[in-house]
Amino acid sequence: MAGNSSRKGAVRKQKKGASGGSGGQRNRGLAGKGPTPKATERKGHPAARRAAAADRRAADSPRRRGAPRNSDAPELLVGRNPVAEALRAEIPANALYVAIGIEADERVTESIKTAAARGLPILEVSRNELDRRTGGILHQGLALQVPAFQYDELPDLLDLVSAAEQDSTVPLLVALDGVTDPRNLGAIIRSAVAFGAQGVILPTRRSASVTATTWRTSAGTAARMPIAQVNNLVRALKDCKKIGMQVVGLDADGDTNIDELPFADQPLVIVVGSEGRGLSRLAGETCDATLSIPMAGPAESLNASVALAVTLAEVARLRRLL
Repeated sequence: MAGNSSRKGAVRKQKKGASGGSGGQRNRGLAGKGPTPKATERKGHPAARRAAAADRRAADSPRRRGAPRNSDAPELLVGRNPVAEALRAEIPANALYVAIGIEADERVTESIKTAAARGLPILEVSRNELDRRTGGILHQGLALQVPAFQYDELPDLLDLVSAAEQDSTVPLLVALDGVTDPRNLGAIIRSAVAFGAQGVILPTRRSASVTATTWRTSAGTAARMPIAQVNNLVRALKDCKKIGMQVVGLDADGDTNIDELPFADQPLVIVVGSEGRGLSRLAGETCDATLSIPMAGPAESLNASVALAVTLAEVARLRRLL
């Protein structure tokens, strides 16, 4: 009994000790847990999930040809024909990458000679390295690094419109509403330059941006065309109207035939929509007129860049008659 009583006493002492002290836990608690991690570093936080998604998109971007880019990183134009054509068109470039051991043909020889004549660095890299840099795209042993395109601000474009009016030139702008193919964008820029437009307006979302593919399709004319990116196309069109420009949209169901093209003798913005959906509702409502091109054959509509070229040619013809 006595032994049993002493064990009970020992247990009571242990319990008393446990309730009397914290074993240092209290001090550690008072010391704090350090600075609160950023939201992007907290697992499960919405900001962290968004940051992770952005990282995944950035990692995948080399595989998404023609996708809009938000960074100022240079881009690689790949393939023997595209590289040779781009160098021939004198698009801006930073360097030419050539795979070690490449079997040279006329395109490779021309590309190397042209790059050397322009003073571009010619970098020999392994095929594995070129595969890594191009994100697995078929490059045929040749890649041209082009700088990120530098966009203008809309106010700068509107200043060019005002300057054109002072020089007795009737201003002309082109705006894109949902054109997502960078090749179409390149063809549109080329037509805009050919017919004397002062600039092109692009939305930042749901729109092609100026990529290496656009450079090539534009045959280098993108270097001579001011291009503004805007967050809100409808607001940009309204800003154009505030300075006295008329807005005409291209639409298969337009209320006016191209043979009766209005406002050709006035400062004009021509808006071209996507091939599939045409003009968006809000852009269409902002237009002073919508224009259709009559079709004689079974085709329902024209490619966006072709439709714009037809319209620009008609505007130029009517202005020559003034």
